[in-house]
Amino acid sequence: MQVMVLLQQVINGLSLGAVYALIAVGYALVFNVLKFSNFAHGGVLGISAYAGYIVANQLHWPLIPVILVGILTGAVVAVLVELIAFRWIRLQKGQLVYFFVTSVTMLMALEQVLIIRFGASFESFPYTLLKVKVIHLGELTVSITYLLSLVLTIIAFSVLLYILKKTKIGIAIRAASNDLVATSLMGINVDQIIVATFIVSGLLGGLSGVLYGISASLSPQIGQIVIKGFIASVLGGLGSLKGVAIAAVALGVFEVFLVATIGSGLTPVVIFLLMVIFLLVRPQGFAGVSFTDKA
Repeated sequence: MQVMVLLQQVINGLSLGAVYALIAVGYALVFNVLKFSNFAHGGVLGISAYAGYIVANQLHWPLIPVILVGILTGAVVAVLVELIAFRWIRLQKGQLVYFFVTSVTMLMALEQVLIIRFGASFESFPYTLLKVKVIHLGELTVSITYLLSLVLTIIAFSVLLYILKKTKIGIAIRAASNDLVATSLMGINVDQIIVATFIVSGLLGGLSGVLYGISASLSPQIGQIVIKGFIASVLGGLGSLKGVAIAAVALGVFEVFLVATIGSGLTPVVIFLLMVIFLLVRPQGFAGVSFTDKA
């Protein structure tokens, strides 16, 4: 019986970690290219989650179109954030701290947009969006939403790896993440690469927003879940997408076990304390990549 309980927690943790991985990798993509902490990614996630909620609740669209709406919304909002909030700072060669402050401001602004439109109450995706909520495998109970999150995360990462390694735009993004100035000197349009980076980041943010919204309740503050992506990014090593994804999955499993043992109230405290301790021991994260010019 104890083994089954342990296995149940692992399954739940892997599924939650899969969503964290989507958030963290989308967050880390922008960091790798522009070298600043883009907390506005949480706002992109929140707007996307509510876009999916609108078409599911009011238009009664089925699951796949709802997810597609969230993904496309994430891409559009992410590009708008780059054009409105970050491009002028970059063109004026502003300090990295300006990017950071602006990203936090954009997160708060997008949250306020959701509060104005939907109020401060909690919302839920329609129950009919998933006709079967759970499946039973012997003594194990597997949530359909968790299983969906896990499967779609694997698909999303497979597509992302293909784009980054096999396509011209992906190779250009990787080059820009190593040295943006050198990339521009090679004749590559930096503006296009940055827009492409935000599009990919927004696609991941939109997917994670809808998946997290389906598995949990919606509120205008849903974008603050980006903090979990930030933690995973720091622990995994902000220069390594693979390290970030592994750290995010590990964080999800660890969080589920903590909630089951010490409760949801103390869990965030323990996670932050362990993050601080870990960074004192290994500041470059799991992947061994260290940056000194980040905000």
